[in-house]
Amino acid sequence: MPFRLFSLLLCFVCSTLPAQKPKPTINQGRLENRIMELAKYGLQENGETERVAFSDADIEAQKWVMNTMVNLGLDTYIDFAGNIIGIRKGKKDLKPISFGSHIDRVPNGGNYDGCLGAMAALEVIETLNENNIRTKHPLEVIVFSNEEGGVMGSRAMSGHLSNKAFEVVNSTGFSMGEGIMRLGGDTTRIAEVKRDKGAMAAFLELHIEQGGILEQKELDIGVVEGIVGLKWWDVEFTGFANHAGTTPMDARQDALLAAAKFIVAVNEITNSFEGNQVGTVGRIKAEPGVPNVIPGKVITSLEIRDLSADVIEKVFQAIEEKGEEIAKTSKVSIEFRSLDTTADPALTDPSIQKEIRRSAEKLGLSTNKMPSGAGHDAQDMATIAPTGMIFVPSKGGISHSPKEYTSPEDMANGANVLLQTILALDRKL
Repeated sequence: MPFRLFSLLLCFVCSTLPAQKPKPTINQGRLENRIMELAKYGLQENGETERVAFSDADIEAQKWVMNTMVNLGLDTYIDFAGNIIGIRKGKKDLKPISFGSHIDRVPNGGNYDGCLGAMAALEVIETLNENNIRTKHPLEVIVFSNEEGGVMGSRAMSGHLSNKAFEVVNSTGFSMGEGIMRLGGDTTRIAEVKRDKGAMAAFLELHIEQGGILEQKELDIGVVEGIVGLKWWDVEFTGFANHAGTTPMDARQDALLAAAKFIVAVNEITNSFEGNQVGTVGRIKAEPGVPNVIPGKVITSLEIRDLSADVIEKVFQAIEEKGEEIAKTSKVSIEFRSLDTTADPALTDPSIQKEIRRSAEKLGLSTNKMPSGAGHDAQDMATIAPTGMIFVPSKGGISHSPKEYTSPEDMANGANVLLQTILALDRKL
């Protein structure tokens, strides 16, 4: 066949093939506008935003989110734990693919922690609507209640919220029980919020990194391999309070001196293990707490975090052994008291990790596999559903601060990875 005739035939065949539809893409400007619109709820005269869970600002923001969900065509309601739920129906009667985060903030917090995941979820829905894409699975947007004050909404959904937690009071002065009622929930029906294991096809959460690794490495996306577990202890040193001027140095039973040696030892021991475990003493209280009396009693905190419960236990055992040695040589006693404020490590689903990485690479974005050192709603969701988590860079590694910042480009990158991962899971699950 003459070359010219072959070329004409090839052009004809190509022209008759259906054109490939472009991938649906997040509207970066719209996502940023939603972040800024949400930031108005609780805005103070000094430019800072106060939107602690259960506050009037939190309730007003909740109403705005719900109104937005309704306008996007979602079947919207508040469950008995105060979580905001929005459902987009799928083509088939399948388990939902769920995704979201939270909108409450720590006192004097920033605009991005939690808020990005919640606003990106809304943007995903609007992008699918614009492109007339209907998924096989129902899509469930979840905005969890009171994440910052104890991952309340996700703990209720995973069945881990005890009635004792209702008594915990946050900085607004409301207890969790009172807060649930303020948000439109019902403490007498909390048990109905619990989801059975396997009730969701998958759960995804997009979040700012809250650290500086991605920025330092100039990477776009963090593929979270798991959320660290944490354990807390109170460590009490008991010596003997005596006159600071008349008690010789070699005759003292100084509880604070023993505690100081212990604090240094926590740092040294934690660093002696290979891995990414962290150990922290963040609080110290000395009694009687006056300049002219040798401290007779000191209570310090101890927190250990790692992706492995075994590593946490090994680090603690080494710290406990060293603490007892310090106490003996300092002529004081030591007691370790384990506290209820603990969380088990939660590993994300390996197959979802792969889909997140694959989606990012198809978008030309660089990735980094990494743990989350902070707790998230995804930690509780991982106990009942295959879970994945996506990180985007935090400027300067700053979080829980008015200076917290993630660029519009990075936010859109994360939201696009979220969108493409949802579509990939919808095809495969």
